[in-house]
Amino acid sequence: MTADLPYFRYHPDPVGSGSIRASAESCACCHRSTGWIYTATFYTTEVVNASFCPWCIADGSAAERFTGEFSDTYGLDGVSEQTLQEVARRTPGFHAWQDPHWLVHCQDAAAFIGEVGYTELAAHPEALDQLRFDLRMNGWHDASQLEHFLTHLGEGPSAMLFRCTVCGTHLAYTDAS
Repeated sequence: MTADLPYFRYHPDPVGSGSIRASAESCACCHRSTGWIYTATFYTTEVVNASFCPWCIADGSAAERFTGEFSDTYGLDGVSEQTLQEVARRTPGFHAWQDPHWLVHCQDAAAFIGEVGYTELAAHPEALDQLRFDLRMNGWHDASQLEHFLTHLGEGPSAMLFRCTVCGTHLAYTDAS
């Protein structure tokens, strides 16, 4: 993580994930060129033809001014209203093929680590096992097809890796078209 950026509890490395990049572009909210600009999703009914600096995301001013959210609240069941608002309105979203969503563990939103392939996912066996279980529950009954799919993550479909902010458990879901 870059030291001069605001800290995002639920997205600790937005530069590493590609959600924030170095740029001379000015922020649509504060109109300053801070050296950094947000590159991922923003959901609003307004027309916004520009991006936001990390500071306007962190303090909520971008979401408030443009009546929008950086992440869908789908999947954030059981978290506090404060956490829901922090993830949706004060945390950078991330790039995904499908609509990105946040995972929950220990009744808190998990921290988004990044998009990963099988090798990175295998380094977190609890996330791989959880993903394997979720895919079986969603109709993947042929074990060899499931394992083939998992071992080829990153060669098309990928996994979104998260870490619980309470206990440190890693979680994942697949992102595929």
